[in-house]
Amino acid sequence: MPVIRWLISKTIQFFLGSAQERRSDATAKRKEAGTFEGASASKDRNFEENYAAAARLLRTRIDQEFPDAYYARLSSGRNSSCDYGQDRALAIDTMSIAIAMALRNGATVQQAATAGAASIGI
Repeated sequence: MPVIRWLISKTIQFFLGSAQERRSDATAKRKEAGTFEGASASKDRNFEENYAAAARLLRTRIDQEFPDAYYARLSSGRNSSCDYGQDRALAIDTMSIAIAMALRNGATVQQAATAGAASIGI
Protein backbone atom coordinates (compact mmCIF):
# COMPACT_ATOMS: atom_id res chain seq x y z
CA MET A 1 0.00 0.00 0.00
CA PRO A 2 2.75 2.57 0.81
CA VAL A 3 4.32 1.85 -2.55
CA ILE A 4 1.09 2.72 -4.34
CA ARG A 5 0.75 6.00 -2.39
CA TRP A 6 4.33 6.88 -3.16
CA LEU A 7 3.82 6.11 -6.85
CA ILE A 8 0.62 8.17 -7.00
CA SER A 9 2.24 11.13 -5.22
CA LYS A 10 5.25 11.05 -7.53
CA THR A 11 2.99 10.89 -10.57
CA ILE A 12 0.94 13.86 -9.38
CA GLN A 13 4.09 15.79 -8.52
CA PHE A 14 5.53 15.02 -11.94
CA PHE A 15 2.49 16.37 -13.77
CA LEU A 16 1.64 19.29 -11.52
CA GLY A 17 5.04 20.16 -10.13
CA SER A 18 5.76 21.10 -6.58
CA ALA A 19 4.78 24.44 -5.09
CA GLN A 20 8.43 25.33 -4.53
CA GLU A 21 9.24 24.77 -8.19
CA ARG A 22 6.33 26.98 -9.23
CA ARG A 23 7.46 29.75 -6.88
CA SER A 24 11.06 29.51 -8.04
CA ASP A 25 9.96 29.53 -11.68
CA ALA A 26 7.82 32.62 -11.05
CA THR A 27 10.71 34.32 -9.24
CA ALA A 28 13.10 33.47 -12.07
CA LYS A 29 10.69 34.93 -14.62
CA ARG A 30 10.31 38.12 -12.57
CA LYS A 31 14.10 38.42 -12.23
CA GLU A 32 14.53 38.05 -15.99
CA ALA A 33 11.86 40.69 -16.57
CA GLY A 34 13.59 42.99 -14.10
CA THR A 35 10.61 43.33 -11.78
CA PHE A 36 11.82 41.22 -8.84
CA GLU A 37 13.25 42.91 -5.76
CA GLY A 38 14.48 40.71 -2.97
CA ALA A 39 15.36 41.79 0.54
CA SER A 40 18.88 42.79 -0.49
CA ALA A 41 17.78 45.00 -3.39
CA SER A 42 16.93 47.97 -1.20
CA LYS A 43 20.13 47.48 0.77
CA ASP A 44 22.19 47.53 -2.44
CA ARG A 45 20.38 50.63 -3.68
CA ASN A 46 20.94 52.29 -0.32
CA PHE A 47 24.64 51.37 -0.49
CA GLU A 48 24.99 52.99 -3.91
CA GLU A 49 23.25 56.16 -2.75
CA ASN A 50 25.44 56.34 0.34
CA TYR A 51 28.58 55.69 -1.71
CA ALA A 52 27.68 58.45 -4.17
CA ALA A 53 26.95 60.88 -1.33
CA ALA A 54 30.31 60.14 0.35
CA ALA A 55 32.14 60.59 -2.96
CA ARG A 56 30.37 63.93 -3.54
CA LEU A 57 31.48 65.10 -0.10
CA LEU A 58 35.11 64.50 -1.10
CA ARG A 59 34.95 65.73 -4.71
CA THR A 60 36.12 69.31 -4.00
CA ARG A 61 38.93 68.21 -1.72
CA ILE A 62 40.14 65.70 -4.31
CA ASP A 63 40.01 68.32 -7.06
CA GLN A 64 42.14 70.67 -4.95
CA GLU A 65 44.71 68.08 -3.90
CA PHE A 66 44.81 66.01 -7.10
CA PRO A 67 43.70 68.31 -9.94
CA ASP A 68 42.57 67.13 -13.31
CA ALA A 69 45.28 67.83 -15.91
CA TYR A 70 43.10 70.45 -17.64
CA TYR A 71 42.49 72.42 -14.44
CA ALA A 72 46.10 72.05 -13.35
CA ARG A 73 47.19 73.90 -16.49
CA LEU A 74 44.70 76.70 -15.84
CA SER A 75 45.54 77.26 -12.17
CA SER A 76 48.41 79.56 -11.33
CA GLY A 77 49.71 77.64 -8.32
CA ARG A 78 50.31 74.31 -10.09
CA ASN A 79 53.10 72.99 -12.23
CA SER A 80 51.51 72.93 -15.67
CA SER A 81 54.06 70.46 -17.04
CA CYS A 82 53.31 67.86 -14.35
CA ASP A 83 50.81 65.15 -15.20
CA TYR A 84 48.54 64.64 -12.20
CA GLY A 85 46.51 61.90 -13.91
CA GLN A 86 48.16 58.86 -12.34
CA ASP A 87 48.23 60.39 -8.88
CA ARG A 88 44.56 61.35 -9.19
CA ALA A 89 43.54 57.91 -10.45
CA LEU A 90 45.41 56.16 -7.64
CA ALA A 91 43.90 58.51 -5.06
CA ILE A 92 40.37 57.95 -6.36
CA ASP A 93 40.85 54.16 -6.40
CA THR A 94 42.18 54.16 -2.85
CA MET A 95 39.41 56.47 -1.67
CA SER A 96 36.74 54.35 -3.36
CA ILE A 97 37.96 51.20 -1.64
CA ALA A 98 38.01 52.90 1.75
CA ILE A 99 34.49 54.32 1.30
CA ALA A 100 33.10 50.97 0.17
CA MET A 101 34.70 49.08 3.05
CA ALA A 102 33.45 51.61 5.59
CA LEU A 103 29.89 51.47 4.23
CA ARG A 104 29.92 47.67 4.15
CA ASN A 105 30.99 47.70 7.80
CA GLY A 106 27.99 49.87 8.72
CA ALA A 107 29.48 53.38 8.73
CA THR A 108 27.41 56.48 8.03
CA VAL A 109 28.00 58.59 4.93
CA GLN A 110 30.05 61.13 6.90
CA GLN A 111 32.15 58.40 8.52
CA ALA A 112 32.74 56.78 5.13
CA ALA A 113 33.81 60.12 3.65
CA THR A 114 36.20 60.64 6.56
CA ALA A 115 37.65 57.17 6.02
CA GLY A 116 38.09 57.91 2.31
CA ALA A 117 39.83 61.21 3.05
CA ALA A 118 42.10 59.57 5.62
CA SER A 119 43.06 56.83 3.16
CA ILE A 120 44.52 59.35 0.71
CA GLY A 121 45.82 61.82 3.26
CA ILE A 122 43.55 64.82 2.70
